Amino acid sequence: MNLTEQLLHALKKHGAQQIFGIPGDFALPYFRIIEESQILPLYTLSHEPGVGFAADAAARINGSLGVAAVTYGAGALNMINSVAAAFAEKSPLVVLSGGPGKNESRSGLLLHHQAKTLDSQFQIFKEITCDQVRLDDAERAPADIARVLASCLRHSEPVYIEIPRDMVAEPCAEVVPEAAQKVDPDALDACVDEILERLAQAKSPVLMVGVEVRRYGLEDKVATLSRRLGLPVVTSFMGRGLLSEQDAPLVGTYMGVAGFPEVTQLVESSDSLFLLGEIICDTNFAVSETKIDMRKTIQALNGQVNIGYHTYSKLPLAAVVNRMLERVPGPDKAFSVTPQLFPVGLPDDGQSITPTDIATAVNDLMAKHSKMPIASDMGDCLFTAMEIKHTALVAPGYYATMGFGVPAGLGLQAATGERPLILVGDGAFQMTGWELGNCRRYGWDPIVLVFNNASWEMLRTFQPESSFNNLDHWGFAEMASGMGGDGVRVGTRAELKAALDNAVATRGKFQLIEITIPRGVLSDTLARFVAGVKRLNAAK
Repeated sequence: MNLTEQLLHALKKHGAQQIFGIPGDFALPYFRIIEESQILPLYTLSHEPGVGFAADAAARINGSLGVAAVTYGAGALNMINSVAAAFAEKSPLVVLSGGPGKNESRSGLLLHHQAKTLDSQFQIFKEITCDQVRLDDAERAPADIARVLASCLRHSEPVYIEIPRDMVAEPCAEVVPEAAQKVDPDALDACVDEILERLAQAKSPVLMVGVEVRRYGLEDKVATLSRRLGLPVVTSFMGRGLLSEQDAPLVGTYMGVAGFPEVTQLVESSDSLFLLGEIICDTNFAVSETKIDMRKTIQALNGQVNIGYHTYSKLPLAAVVNRMLERVPGPDKAFSVTPQLFPVGLPDDGQSITPTDIATAVNDLMAKHSKMPIASDMGDCLFTAMEIKHTALVAPGYYATMGFGVPAGLGLQAATGERPLILVGDGAFQMTGWELGNCRRYGWDPIVLVFNNASWEMLRTFQPESSFNNLDHWGFAEMASGMGGDGVRVGTRAELKAALDNAVATRGKFQLIEITIPRGVLSDTLARFVAGVKRLNAAK
């Protein structure tokens, strides 16, 4: 078996289910093997940023490897932003890049796609991946592949694999996965003892779940743990969508001054806040009504646990959760929480549409039919998603890149087979919305809600005097048919309701609903966020 085939089998063995990619001349040899071997299905898209976002979303939704395959230079470097987003938000993304053959540099000529040196791309990716390898030695390749894929899953961060084009068909031995890292049982017991003691002594303990809970496939176990401990559960802004399918005492999403007062009070008054898999970043905590003293929290993240001034290193999140379940065998504690309320019952009238109306319409739709996984872009569409009832959600909540939503929705459908709902603003759609043109080839049929206020509206909220935030109306609804889908433009609540009903009933091709929203009209959540940030800034 050749090197590329062994790599593909290793990817599959480590949990990869598909590959998203765009070929190029340095990548053609290994793309041929991907296609002909059929070890993993290949989905080609139109632009490398979309490839990265789709693969990232597939990794996030399934808690397994996502794979993005590109060519050297013009391909891989065009995907830098997508990989940076995956690194920032701890998504296990594998970047496969073609590369120059081992002997090509000897010509004395600069190679096309080369930046500064032939090694520049490798060095650049070191900044946004946790492990890297160039497969230029077939004998060493199995161990290198095993190491890099183990790093990807262990750290839940991207890795980079470069395949010189004269190496793709070299004979290669099987890749044997690395053994799981050993955990010090005494350190684990001491850590769990201290966690449980802190929680038992607390008067108002709260469990906040973050992205690592899904990255490591722990949602069921964490839900069980919360019931046994009798802990109310909240998600962070980044963690929205977690535990949406589990039986957990889920109160809502913590957003500080932008969130619901009951959730904010619950979190900020807690004397034992248990941050499980939670990234300590500004989008999660910088808008706190009352500054949270992180020294008084319990933090389990990045393979270590911090309790006050104590740090337990080399303790994976799964090991901590599993040992806690062993120590708290049940039964579940009897207690109840008051969950966050969401808007429902959209009036069927001729009023213009607000973002909160969109959330209300989606809540009504899911109550009538069934839940749909959501891929959201950045901007008010993501704040609107906070007003939609809990369902699976992928979004760039911390890295906050635009352009994520549409390709991420395609990645969701490829990875799960479920029809997704995509929330995207007009500015972000201009960047990557054209990836919808690939739906027809693969039978994908997402429902796409384009928030069109002809504006970068979220930016305008912080700098309203700048006219560069103004955009033009592009007529997205009319463009849908040329890309193989159906499009409709709506401007009233009655039209929105009818369009959603029709979209749900129509399968087999994507349904694009262009929703015209007056400039300056924000979701209730974004309005609270902006007001809260301004109030906090004024108090400094």
